[in-house]
Amino acid sequence: MTIPQMKCPEILAVFPLTGVMMLPGTVLPLHIFEPRYRAMVADAQEGDKMFGMIQPYAPQNDNRGPQSEAENSAPDLYKVGCVGYMEKCEKLPDGRYFVQLKGINRFRFSEELPLQRGYRRVKARYSEFSDAGLAQDWQCSRAAIIEALSIYGKAHGMQVNADQAAKFSDLELVNLLGVSLPFHPAEKQALLEAATLKDREIMLIDLLKLGAGPATSDIEIAPRTLN
Repeated sequence: MTIPQMKCPEILAVFPLTGVMMLPGTVLPLHIFEPRYRAMVADAQEGDKMFGMIQPYAPQNDNRGPQSEAENSAPDLYKVGCVGYMEKCEKLPDGRYFVQLKGINRFRFSEELPLQRGYRRVKARYSEFSDAGLAQDWQCSRAAIIEALSIYGKAHGMQVNADQAAKFSDLELVNLLGVSLPFHPAEKQALLEAATLKDREIMLIDLLKLGAGPATSDIEIAPRTLN
């Protein structure tokens, strides 16, 4: 997994999607069908080919799956998201888009800007995140992750292939599990906001253990940046 080093825009279009989290280096396939986000993709194509993925705030007792803003046109957003670059973009005859978005860098925003063609925009800051160099001098506890994943898999009827996991780098293993497993949106947000890869690894193992059965310790998994 490589994290491209690219200059990210200060004025950033964002695609709010509950339960969908992108991390730097991961690839997110998207089916864009709402008119406002078709406009966003068209504008990105003509510009820097970037937009941000961000989650609307989801309380811990909200167990709905991935969804867009249809029920609430402007829900509160978490303050940290991930900017992505459109590696592929296919426009269909009916105006929909299939997009392959590559995670570039996390961002934080403190100001939301007026809508542009119906989609939301923020003023993004990247200074506190240096995701391209985050994996330096870090090695994950692969055995602990596989053990926790195996227990989680048994609890959820999933088969875990340790040999397949061995094909991934440490960064790929931690980030791909973080984005692909069906954790609660607030838990996904906490993984996104982790200060270091070691923090994300520890949090991932805790979430796997918590998801496998009744909690055995007082572990608090929560994002920090709604307010």
